[in-house]
This record gives sequence, structure tokens and C-alpha cells, in this order.
Amino acid sequence: MHDIGTTSELGLGKRRFAHVLGMYGTILFWIGSGVMIFGYSSPNAVTPSIWPIIWHAGAILTCLGAYWFWFFLRVDVSAEAHSVFRIIKADLFVLALVLSSTFGLAWSYFQYSGSTGLSILFLILFAVANIVLFGGVYWSKFAHMFYKPGAAIQKNLAEADGSRDNLPPPADAPEQFGLGIKREAPKHY
Repeated sequence: MHDIGTTSELGLGKRRFAHVLGMYGTILFWIGSGVMIFGYSSPNAVTPSIWPIIWHAGAILTCLGAYWFWFFLRVDVSAEAHSVFRIIKADLFVLALVLSSTFGLAWSYFQYSGSTGLSILFLILFAVANIVLFGGVYWSKFAHMFYKPGAAIQKNLAEADGSRDNLPPPADAPEQFGLGIKREAPKHY
């Protein structure tokens, strides 16, 4: 569980920290949303103050992690010399996730301040961002959230039950083919 809960496969550094912020923020955001929608949606229900706090904290953490990832850590931008404005299908997940959280926070702010027009606008944008987030599963990295922890669990199980014992050890062969990845310092981690 340590590998999954701390995204240890990313090693130490900014990339791991951004992923942890985004991951725990998203979990809090979705749990807070689910509890408030399904537990306190009737007109007479009084939502305990802890759930909006969890919802807002989750949205803020998701924004911090996702914006940090998007603007400072995107691998393909500096490593592959692509434009910052290049957006591909794989980016759909992080963009929809961060926009969902951003629009949710804006909706909350304008609803609190009594600005009805802007509140409705950001509610609609929040709904559209969530539809894109969950509707774009086939084309986004949404499944990545489930595959990576599953792969980490499988690796630990294989090491624990000995099913890797008859396999050859991982090779360090790429060094014989030149510098490879070591030819330049990474700029995106």
C-alpha cells in the first residue's frame, strides 16, 4: 500500500509531489462530492460543515497538483521540443480534472458571494468539465489511475510469492549502447 499511497514508482522529487497533491485532492474532492450529493441533497437536509471543507480542500489540492504538473512538469514539452500549447488526447484527463476543480471552486465562490449569473455560468462549466472527465475515459489517462496502482500491487505480490524467482534479473544492458538517456540532464522532473 505504501507504493500506491505515495506514488513511490515516481521516485523522490517534484513530479511525485505534484501527483500526490493531485491524487489525494481528487480523492477528497470526489468523496466530498459523493457524500454531499447522495447524503444531503434533499431540500430539508443540513450538510455538516466538515463536508464542504473536505470538498474545498480537495478541489484546492487537485488544482495545486494538476496546475503544477501542467505548467512545470509536463514531460513531452521540454523533452520532445513540442509547443506548450500542444494538447493531445492523453491530456484530456488532467485538463478536465483541473478544470472541473477550478470551475467548482469558482461556482462555490460566486454562489457564496450572491452573484447568480456567474454562479450559474460556473455551475454549467463545472458540469461540462465533469462530463468531459468521465465521458472521455476511453481517450484519456483516467485508466492510468487504476493501472499504475494495480501494476505496483502485482509487482509486490510477484516478489512476495516468488513467481519472479525463475525469471532472469533485470538487465543493465542499455549502457553498452552509449550514453542513452544520460546524454543530457532531465529538465522535466
